[in-house]
Amino acid sequence: MSPATAPLEHPAAVAGAPIRWEHIRRLLVVRPDNLGDVLLLGPALAALRVAVPGARIDLLASPAGAAAAHLLPEVDGVLVADVSWQRIATAPGPPDPGLVGRLAARRYDLALISTSFSQSPWPAGYVCQLAGIPVRAGASKEFGGSGLTHWVPAPDDAVHQADRTLLLLERLGVPRRDTRLHARVDEAARGAGRRALTDARLAAQWPYAVILPGASCASRRYAPTRFREVARKLVAGGLGVAVCGPTAERDLVGEIAADIRGCVALAGGLAVPGLAGLLAGAAVAVTNNSGGMHLADAVRTPVVALFAGTEDVDQYRPRSVPARVLRVPTVCTPCRQFACPYGHECLDVPATRVARSALSLARGT
Repeated sequence: MSPATAPLEHPAAVAGAPIRWEHIRRLLVVRPDNLGDVLLLGPALAALRVAVPGARIDLLASPAGAAAAHLLPEVDGVLVADVSWQRIATAPGPPDPGLVGRLAARRYDLALISTSFSQSPWPAGYVCQLAGIPVRAGASKEFGGSGLTHWVPAPDDAVHQADRTLLLLERLGVPRRDTRLHARVDEAARGAGRRALTDARLAAQWPYAVILPGASCASRRYAPTRFREVARKLVAGGLGVAVCGPTAERDLVGEIAADIRGCVALAGGLAVPGLAGLLAGAAVAVTNNSGGMHLADAVRTPVVALFAGTEDVDQYRPRSVPARVLRVPTVCTPCRQFACPYGHECLDVPATRVARSALSLARGT
């Protein structure tokens, strides 16, 4: 590569001294994001655990992400915080009350700040700086001062989100191990999933599919009427169907499952570990581009992902299991919108195609 074309980094990039990982005893990973984003940390956490086998690894997580943290065996503790830099609306009062003190009390040696392509590590870096954490590392396109002691230029936006943190660690001297997602599913979680099916009177001997129709925003949701068609076709194809969601999605789940013999509605009855157990026993999952997609990927259940045009598929696609990613290409992709201003053309996928894909995965064909 000639000097004229060689990439140049900011002189402050990775300015801190090389990290002595063998000296790290208390480590904070910062990812106050959604459930799926925490699951995408799995490969990086596995690499960290090998690098610091005797260290305590804590995760700073949002209320939504904290439930997923308990599925990751590398995490020793979880600090839950609704941080200001992840909120859309402005909250009254001082931002992040008590957070600096909570972090300072734990006397961390290092903070690793994981972000998506559209997020900045600098707010979290500043909070960790105020808390007295001496080593603070993150990846960013922009320089942000002393909030980070180890600033790594961000990779290309198209990089898979699980790889973003792995690339950050590689620049800090920690090699990647397994790039697949993972989740701890113990017998208690599997038992909770089985009991949910039994209580709903879905025959235990029947292979089943799990439909997860929810998503964090309307623009990512496949139409309920079409999910209902998918459920009918899966039952006709020989699968039981469990339609799942939290209590807030009770009406949605009930609408999809209503009056379909062999299809049951499970809304609000399973915590995240139980849902993981239910998914782990399923022949296939059908989801939107959501935390449910990543959870199915992490427990190694084949998944059909109805992937809206809100994001670039390659940033989030399932990577650990056989998967079918279904969408309709549109000129507005990726739109990054919470609500579609058009006709949701990107999710105009026929239910017959969805069901056919799911049955093929369930049969291993």
